[in-house]
Amino acid sequence: MSSRPELQAPPEIFYDDVEARKYTSSSRIAEIQTKLSERALELLALPDDGVPRLLLDIGCGSGLSGETITENSHQWIGFDISESMLNVALQNEVEGDLLLGDMGQGLGLRPGVIDGAISISAVQWLCNADKSSHEPRLRLKAFFGSLYRCLARGARAVLQVYPENLAQHELILSYAMHSGFAGGVVVDYPHSTKKRKEYLVLTCGPPSLSSVVPSGKGEDGESCSDDESSGDEENQTVCISDRHRPQKKQKVNKKGKGREWVLRKKDQMRRKGNVVPPDTKYTARKRKARF
Repeated sequence: MSSRPELQAPPEIFYDDVEARKYTSSSRIAEIQTKLSERALELLALPDDGVPRLLLDIGCGSGLSGETITENSHQWIGFDISESMLNVALQNEVEGDLLLGDMGQGLGLRPGVIDGAISISAVQWLCNADKSSHEPRLRLKAFFGSLYRCLARGARAVLQVYPENLAQHELILSYAMHSGFAGGVVVDYPHSTKKRKEYLVLTCGPPSLSSVVPSGKGEDGESCSDDESSGDEENQTVCISDRHRPQKKQKVNKKGKGREWVLRKKDQMRRKGNVVPPDTKYTARKRKARF
C-alpha cells in the first residue's frame, strides 16, 4: 500500500504540476471525489427553495468538488494551498472563484458571508508539522476559528477527513468543538474497511434541531444508527456560549492593586522583551488629586 500523501511532502510540494494533472485526469479519483462531494452536499442540508447559496470548498484542488456544487446550482469559492492544482482548475474553466492560501493560517474571509462549507480529504493535512514553525494545534485553532467566523448563523460545514489514527481524530474534533461549533461525526459504512468514510458535520451556532447529527449509511446504502456512536456524538456537542465565557474578575482590594502587583506585572513585561521603565521609589505611588 502506498504511503499517505500527507506523510510524503507538504501539499504545495506534493501536488506539483505533474501530480496535479495526474490527479485530475484519473477517472477513478474523479468518481470518488464526486461521490464524496455529493454526500457532503447532502449532509449540508441546504434549504430546497431554489435559491443559490454561496458555498466554500476548502482544499478545492483542481475543482472536482466545485463541479458538483455547480451542478447543484450553487455558487462557490475554492480555497487551496497548491498553485499547481488551482492552475489546472483555471485551465478547466471552473465556475467558482479561486483563492490561493494556507488554511492553517486562517481563511481570511469576511464574517457571516458563507452559507455552507465542504472539504474533501483536506483537513487531516493540518495535523502534520511540515515546517519548523508549524504547530498542528495552533493551525487547527486558526482554521476552525476562521471557519466559524465566516459562516452565517446556523450554516453547516461538512468536512470529510481521513485521520491517520484515533489521536488525530480526537484532535480535529476537539478543536472544532472548542471553536464554538455544534455537531459531531457521521460515519458511512462503519463496518467496512474499504468503504468507511468519516464526515465532520458542524453547525455554526448553539445546539438546536438543525445541529442534530445525521445518521451514517450502512452497507445497503440506507441510513443506520449505532446507539454507542450516537451517544458519543451527543457528548461532543457543545454550546456556543463557551466561546464567550466571562473572564474571572481579579480580586482588588480597596486600596487598589498595590506596589507588589505593579512590580510583578513589570517583571512579566520585561521577560516578554518589552521596554519597561526602571523601578523607583515612585513606582505605583498614587498621585495626588492636584499638584
